[in-house]
Amino acid sequence: MMSVNQIDNQRTKLETACLHALNLAHSNSNAVEVSINKVTGIEISTRYGEIDKIKFKNDGALYITVYNKHCKGSASSTDLRPEAIARTVEAAREIAQYTSPDPASGPAEKSLLALEALPDLNIFHPTNLNLEYVVTLAAESEQAALNNDKRILHTEGGNFNSYFSTRVFGNSYGMLKSYNSTHYSLSCSVIAVSEGQMERDYAYTLGRAIDDLRSPCTVGEECAHRTIARINSRKLPTMEEVPVLFSSEVAAGLFEHLASAISGRNVYRKSTFLLNDLGKMILPKWFSINERPHMPKGLSSSPFDNEGVKTCDRIIIKDGILNTWLLDSYAARKLDLKSTGHAGGICNWIVSSHQNMNFSELLKIMKRGLVVTELMGQGVNIITGDYSRGAAGFWVENGEIAYPVSEITIAGNLKKMLSNIVGIGKDIDTRSSIHCGSILLSEMCISGQEKAMM
Repeated sequence: MMSVNQIDNQRTKLETACLHALNLAHSNSNAVEVSINKVTGIEISTRYGEIDKIKFKNDGALYITVYNKHCKGSASSTDLRPEAIARTVEAAREIAQYTSPDPASGPAEKSLLALEALPDLNIFHPTNLNLEYVVTLAAESEQAALNNDKRILHTEGGNFNSYFSTRVFGNSYGMLKSYNSTHYSLSCSVIAVSEGQMERDYAYTLGRAIDDLRSPCTVGEECAHRTIARINSRKLPTMEEVPVLFSSEVAAGLFEHLASAISGRNVYRKSTFLLNDLGKMILPKWFSINERPHMPKGLSSSPFDNEGVKTCDRIIIKDGILNTWLLDSYAARKLDLKSTGHAGGICNWIVSSHQNMNFSELLKIMKRGLVVTELMGQGVNIITGDYSRGAAGFWVENGEIAYPVSEITIAGNLKKMLSNIVGIGKDIDTRSSIHCGSILLSEMCISGQEKAMM
């Protein structure tokens, strides 16, 4: 990891490069946007306690977009020397000469830009890391998993990542802003063998500061417990209208699909199953989703989006009602609306209800059904809402986990799935841009080996 002074010097150089590109491009363009994303870090992998891989990361590029009478041209360069920037600017201009005019193209409205002082999001926590220390972190997590149970015979390794990033954005409206952030993670994955059957699983921890990571022993023990729990998994028969409980580590995926469905790009293209549902109830009345882009240490906290639009707290779902589309500037113009600051994605969604329940309470409500802990495949159609994905997890009888299951498919329609949510767990997973506990659905279809005997 670079020193704080080196990071500050790099940030100044990146701002200078961005300003140089803006000045060159603005002289012959109606409008210009320039962004630079620089990521520097290290990745350490161990296998059976020994160093398996050390990878240093030092990636970055300048992206420039010019607009001439609604004709758009974009180019990029990893070389930030002045002469390289000049060539990149010229390439963007040349591309703009051959594109068709589009009235919706152009930079974000000036009134929406983050022109004021940026808020302190507490997302930058640089640490001078000793190589031997971080190797020990990865090796200890792996060893803790291997030592946990004699059935764990193989390892896919321990892994530690540390990187910091600098983001700079400027445009022809006078905006030139930048900020730094850090990211740390620790993970391991092992394989258990029992009666000729092999099962693998993993565990991980991540945060903005290295002190926010869980201990290597905790990560390793969780990895071992998750792996052992999968041993001797069974296949299920085909069943219809079965309660399904998405565990917290996969439940966020449901709302990633929701975010895609209400993305402005899908709305103006009329390629979403929620096309006519703005202002309507799409989730239970007790259900809410709030966006908090300025959450301290949030893993997706950001003061502005990819177009420089300032981010702000926003109610996505209130009392089950869809309150907003997620709009960048282009989609907003196509829909005759204003950008919501979502160029580049969402920031810290908080999924909640009036009364979240313990995981055990959700199992009792479900009584008999499926707990999903892993999802596979990409069988989701945002246009129709049709949902079909491979899954693994646990079968529940009498409100208690009975045995692990695998090689099944769960299916339904997202619109019905969202309306069929009957409970949210307190076990909130904060390791993604969507903070969500386990989600219980009243019914889904399970495709297995044979027709269930009911």
